[in-house]
Amino acid sequence: MILDCRGKSLDLTYPQVMGILNVTPDSFSDGGHFFAQDLALKQAKQMVADGAAIIDVGGESTRPGAAVVPVEQEIARVVPVIEAIQSELAIPISIDTSKPEVMRAAVAAGAGLINDVQALRVDGALTAAVELAVPVCLMHAQGSPQTMQDDPQYDHVVDEVITFLLERVAACESAGIDKNQLILDPGFGFGKRARHNLQLMKYLSRLVEADLPILIGVSRKSIIGKLLNVSVEERLAGSLALASLAVWQGAKIVRTHDVRETVQVVNLCNHVMQVEECD
Repeated sequence: MILDCRGKSLDLTYPQVMGILNVTPDSFSDGGHFFAQDLALKQAKQMVADGAAIIDVGGESTRPGAAVVPVEQEIARVVPVIEAIQSELAIPISIDTSKPEVMRAAVAAGAGLINDVQALRVDGALTAAVELAVPVCLMHAQGSPQTMQDDPQYDHVVDEVITFLLERVAACESAGIDKNQLILDPGFGFGKRARHNLQLMKYLSRLVEADLPILIGVSRKSIIGKLLNVSVEERLAGSLALASLAVWQGAKIVRTHDVRETVQVVNLCNHVMQVEECD
C-alpha cells in the first residue's frame, strides 16, 4: 500500500518509521529541544539521514495534564517548521493536531498527512479532512489529554478500542473519505492504565485484521518507566522491545523519538518476517 501524501509517497508495503518532531516547550520527552526553527530543521534532517519515512510535526503537547494551546499559537509553531522542511527535504510531513484550523494551515504549508489523537471528533475536523483530501491517522483516546489518565476504565479494552476505531472509519467513509486514506492507532497511553496498554499490545493483531495500516506510538512512554523503573532518558530499550512486538504482529508505522535505532529494529524484524520457509 502506498499513500499519496500531497505528492510525496509513503510506502507501507513494508513497516516504516515516523520521526517525532515536537515544536513545543512542554512535551514529556523532548519538550523545548526543538522549539527553535533552526533546531527543528536540523533534527528533521538528522531523522531523514537516520531512515525516517515521514516526519510528524506537533505544536501542542498531548502528554497527560498538558495545557491547551490556542489555535493561533499552534499554527505559529508548526507552519514555519513545515515550510522549512518542505523546502529542503523530500520526505512526507505529518501534522499532529486535532484542530481543523491547524490542519488547514499545515497542509497549505506542505504537510501531507493528518495525525489526529481525537480521530476527527473535534467540531469541524472531519469536514476539514474531507476538504484537504490527505491521508488521516485516527487514534483512540479515552478523554482529553487534560483528564485522560485520571481514572480510565474499560470492560474489555481491546474490543472497545477496535469498535471505536471502526466506528470512526465508518464516519469518515460516510463523510466522503476513502477508506484507503486511513490509518489506525490504538492510542497507547491515551486514557489507559498499564494493563490496558499491555493487553492492546498482546492482541494488536486483532486490530491488524481490520485490514488498514496500523500506527503505534510507544516511544519512551510511561508504561516503560512503570514496568522497568527507568527514567524517560532510559527508556530506549523498552521502546524498541515494544516496537518489535508491534511490527511482528503487523504494525506498519512506528512513531518514535529515536529514529536510527528504531529503523534498525524495524528492518531486522522485517527481514525475519520476509525470510523464506525452511526446505
